[in-house]
Amino acid sequence: MQTEDHKEEELEKEMTFLEHLEELRWRIIYALIGLVVGAIVCWIFIDFLVEVILLRPARDSGAELQNLRPFGQLFLYFQVAIIGGIILSLPNLFYQLWKFIAPALRKKERRYIVWIVIFSSVCFLAGIVFAYFAMLPLALKFAAQFGTEIIKNQFAIDEYMSIIISVMLAAGFVFELPMISFFLTKLGILTPGFMKKYRKHAIVIIMVLAAFLTPGTDPVSQMVLAVPLVILYEISILVSKLSQSKN
Repeated sequence: MQTEDHKEEELEKEMTFLEHLEELRWRIIYALIGLVVGAIVCWIFIDFLVEVILLRPARDSGAELQNLRPFGQLFLYFQVAIIGGIILSLPNLFYQLWKFIAPALRKKERRYIVWIVIFSSVCFLAGIVFAYFAMLPLALKFAAQFGTEIIKNQFAIDEYMSIIISVMLAAGFVFELPMISFFLTKLGILTPGFMKKYRKHAIVIIMVLAAFLTPGTDPVSQMVLAVPLVILYEISILVSKLSQSKN
């Protein structure tokens, strides 16, 4: 007599390529619906997002901002609403991604999808919060105060927002390192032994990565990013070890 697990595996094997495409299409639609809802919510609170949250680092650092393009602020508001919608709908985006991947996982592994979604979302948001409160204040303060007093440091608002948003998103993706470690270990691509063996090489790569991701050239802000990355790497080794032991 076939077990429930075997029955599910047979049903999944019977899925055709077109059925997989249909599943992917619906997952994308659900993800886009969540994004649109998130963008609408962000648009409702757009003044608060721009004036209170995104412009706060500029005020705290003493930087002066100016708009140099016609309708520049209008396009800026749209950009903030869309990116804010993506961030707000992250749990749904991660959920749709993992639900699409779920057929490739064992039944006992699928039970952890909700926890994986929560953990992925928390990691990404932790990266954004870290960038906002730790990286950006140091980098913007350095940029606003650097140079001679004769030359006034005034930043174009689109350039400022580009730095703010790109740094926060980059930090969010970087903080997904433990989740990536878990997933690659489950696929058999990564092992804790491999990560330990190349720990020194990883630290060098982390230092280079921190130099590229940090908007400022000062070593302080680079170290502010590099140290948490090294800690995340060590956490990823632990996650990989725990994940491997449950395979």
